[in-house]
Amino acid sequence: MAEREYSRELAEAIDNYLIENDWKISFDEDTGVFRFGLSIDGKLQQIRYVIVVGQQSYTCYAISPIGADKDDARMMKEMAEFTCRANYNLKLGNFELDMRDGEIRFKVHVDSTGMVPNRDIIDNSISCPAAMFERYGRAITGIVFNEEKAENAVAKCEEDL
Repeated sequence: MAEREYSRELAEAIDNYLIENDWKISFDEDTGVFRFGLSIDGKLQQIRYVIVVGQQSYTCYAISPIGADKDDARMMKEMAEFTCRANYNLKLGNFELDMRDGEIRFKVHVDSTGMVPNRDIIDNSISCPAAMFERYGRAITGIVFNEEKAENAVAKCEEDL
């Protein structure tokens, strides 16, 4: 990836948070991109993070280790429906499905215009995707491995809400 402009202040705030929490991270100083993994509860067990720092915002992506099979039309349809159904009531962030390769990720975008986010904001932007994959992981695995219908899979995940 080519060098790009980003806020060093934002990157430093995120870096400080990650170091405080003792996470093993990599940071590309040329692009302003953090990468790390996180263990979570539930079916998926591990997610991969990419945090892209911009000039006045940052975007936190958590990527599922399991994706949909791009060559399986039924599975891709169910995963697209899962994305719509799961996103419907979400307040912070959203699931995304890459229709080219079946990748499933959760995105939180933080607008930092005129300020550097505090520890709580950074914590929320990183912990929210993990919580969503913990909640909806069994829907993703149900669709991929058990040919479950998205409507039923999401409903099971939302029973306790």
